[in-house]
Amino acid sequence: MITVFVEPDNETLTFARHSTVLRLQEQMGLRVNDALVIRGDKLLTPDDRLNSGDLIRIRKVMSTG
Repeated sequence: MITVFVEPDNETLTFARHSTVLRLQEQMGLRVNDALVIRGDKLLTPDDRLNSGDLIRIRKVMSTG
């Protein structure tokens, strides 16, 4: 199981399994550039693999242009 904390929504989600960051973002309805995906202190890229037990932080990016 993967636990995802979504900022700034302060929402916690759990997912049974996702193979990559890209698949997780697709499942959440996010495009690649919509959010930063962080595991621990490491910024992840779309092709990074996710593992059971991962704690992931998704920080949505907002443009105030």
